[in-house]
Amino acid sequence: MPPLLPTAATEIPWQKPSLSFKKSISATDLLVSKRKTMLGSDDSASRTRPPPPPEEFSPVPRICRLILAVYEEDLRNPLFLTADQYGLNPDWVVKRVTYQQTLGHASPYLIYIDHDHKETVVAVRGLNLIKESDYKLLLDNKLGMQMFDGGYVHHGLLKSAIWLLNRESETVKKLSMETGCEYSLVFGGHSLGSGVVSLLAVIVANHGDKLRGK
Repeated sequence: MPPLLPTAATEIPWQKPSLSFKKSISATDLLVSKRKTMLGSDDSASRTRPPPPPEEFSPVPRICRLILAVYEEDLRNPLFLTADQYGLNPDWVVKRVTYQQTLGHASPYLIYIDHDHKETVVAVRGLNLIKESDYKLLLDNKLGMQMFDGGYVHHGLLKSAIWLLNRESETVKKLSMETGCEYSLVFGGHSLGSGVVSLLAVIVANHGDKLRGK
C-alpha cells in the first residue's frame, strides 16, 4: 500500500474509508464557523462581527467535559471527577483507545454515543508532557511541507487525523447505521487533540464523497 501522506508539498492522496454521516462538527468549529467566511483584514475586524448566539456555544462545555474524560484511566472509577460531572454514561462509551493502542500515531481518544443529545462523539486528549510520541507528532512539520485543500497545514497533525479516521471509520460507520441519520458526528479535542480533530472535521466536511466511498 502506498504511503497515505506525501513527504513533499503535494496534494494528499486518499484511501477509501467509507463513512455515512448526517453532519460533522468539532468543538472548535462551533466557535469559528463565522470566521471562515472572512478573509484578510475582515478576519481581524472582530468588533464588526456579532457575537455567536447562545445556542451555538451551548454544546461546547458539554463536549469539553467529554474531552476531559479521556484523561481518566477508568471511567467507572474516575479519579478527577465523577461520571455525572463529566456528563457521561459509562455504558455509552463505545471505545477508549490508549497510548499503547495508538502506537504514537495519535493521543488517546474515546468514542462515545450520547443518546441524550443524539451525537456520536470522537474526543481526543491533549499533549502529554511526558510522552515522547506526542512531541514527535507536534514537531513533525516544516514550513511548506504539507499541502491540503489548496493551502498548507501541519504535517504531523494531518497525518494523525488521517490515521485516526482510517482506524475508526468502520466503527463510526457501524454506529451511524445503528443509530440512524438523526445522530450527528462530533469531533472534540484539547490542545494537541484540538489540532487533530479540527483537521479531521475539515476532512469529513469537505471530502464526504470520498469518505462515503464514491
